[in-house]
Amino acid sequence: MEIIELARTVRERDPARPTWIEAVTCYAGLQAVLMHRLAHALYRRGFKALARAVSHTNRFITGIEIHPGARIGRRLFIDHGMGVVIGETAEIGDDVLIYHGVTLGGLSLANRAGPGGKRHPTIGDGVAIGAGAQVLGPIRIGDGARIGANAVVATEVPAGETVIGIPARPPHEHRILTGPSVGRAAPAPSPGYGLLDQPCDPVGEEIATLRAEMAALRAELATLKRQQAGVPAAE
Repeated sequence: MEIIELARTVRERDPARPTWIEAVTCYAGLQAVLMHRLAHALYRRGFKALARAVSHTNRFITGIEIHPGARIGRRLFIDHGMGVVIGETAEIGDDVLIYHGVTLGGLSLANRAGPGGKRHPTIGDGVAIGAGAQVLGPIRIGDGARIGANAVVATEVPAGETVIGIPARPPHEHRILTGPSVGRAAPAPSPGYGLLDQPCDPVGEEIATLRAEMAALRAELATLKRQQAGVPAAE
């Protein structure tokens, strides 16, 4: 039975190690998936109004909004769950982990966009999506990819890749420009909250870059002034 499979997934993946009863009765993610199965079955049989009613009830009870048209694989674990939104043409593979506040949304306001009316992302098997991440458009997230918290993803992510930030890109492309870590690749984020040893601050990075350039220009200007004054350069 799927409820047993989902409960086992909750117990294996949640560090809190809930009991079987807790997993079934106290985890909104598990309940949301089960209610979505009913909504999706009704949707596929053409009972779209009734399917939306079940989906609406699901959102009211769990805080998780899943369009009845979305396709969800096995053993999906939605941790915490509040604020998760999954669009109509989204597809989710097996063994996916989604934290709270995640959106699998579209970028087009048209009723149909892309091949076959695809407007929402396709999530591969074993993907982890951190809290608050936004995955947008008819893109594919490859198997085993990791998306850091609050990332905004609008382009394809290769299998096994980790991306963070806005726009989302691999951690080594986020330069940390302060202290002894200049030029050092940032460590991979945790899947849930995407925290680095030193947080990525795009504005701070730009300010640090400008300060370094100003210091270099001042040093060059001082050298030119000494040369014009006939003062030999310091050894």
